[in-house]
Order: sequence, then structure tokens, then C-alpha cells
Amino acid sequence: MRKLTGLVATALAAAGLAATTPSAHAEPSSLYAPSALVLTTANGEGPDAAIQRAVTLSCAPRATGTHPSPASACAELRQTAGDVQALLSSEDNRLCPMIYAPVTVSIDGVWQGQRISWRQTFANDCKRGAATDTGTLFAF
Repeated sequence: MRKLTGLVATALAAAGLAATTPSAHAEPSSLYAPSALVLTTANGEGPDAAIQRAVTLSCAPRATGTHPSPASACAELRQTAGDVQALLSSEDNRLCPMIYAPVTVSIDGVWQGQRISWRQTFANDCKRGAATDTGTLFAF
């Protein structure tokens, strides 16, 4: 969990937000509302899940970060006004083994000036792929 907190702090600093107490108001360093996110994939569920991959994504004023396709990922988020859940597939037509090996995907940070924290646990990596193979946001 400390690693994730450090990644979020790094992403927020890159977006021009000061590392302050949670009750303090962040001041952007530009005319653009900050959008800096940390996306992770972890084996397991809950706070003790072992993070396997993590990428950063900053969408304002331009798409940057360690995400392999930052421009496409930012465009997908803009289309849903930052609603990550809307980017998941509701179709369950992929045949997946009935093996419980939980995989947790999370997105934490700031989207257009508003703090977001999204987390979803899938029964296994096949189920995660079935739900998240809808675009480039989750392809990292």
C-alpha cells in the first residue's frame, strides 16, 4: 500500500499539485484542471494484494505518462467524463476457467481536478481481460 501511495503522490506532483493534507485545497500550476492517475494491476484482493504492474497517466494539458498509449487512454476517459466503470464490457461471452485467482485493477489520482479512486476485483485474469478489453485504458 505504501508503494501505491508513493505512486499517487508522484503522479499528483507531476500534475502540479502540492502534496498537502487531505483537507487542503490543491492549487493547479496551469490553466488546465489537473488529471494525473496511477493505474495498477495486482494479484489478490484487498489492501494486501501484490501489485504486479503500475503506470502513470496525465491527461492535461497533453497526454503523457508511462502508460503505453496515453493519448488513447485519455480520450477514452474524456468520452465517459472520467467514469471508469462505463469503460468496462458488460458482455460475458469469453469462456474462462472457473479458477479463483483474484486480480484487482485500480485507478487512483485526480481527474479534471476531482479526486478519484476506483477499484475492481475480478475472479481471475481471464475475467479481467473479458471486462477490460474494451480499449486502451486497461492495456498496460
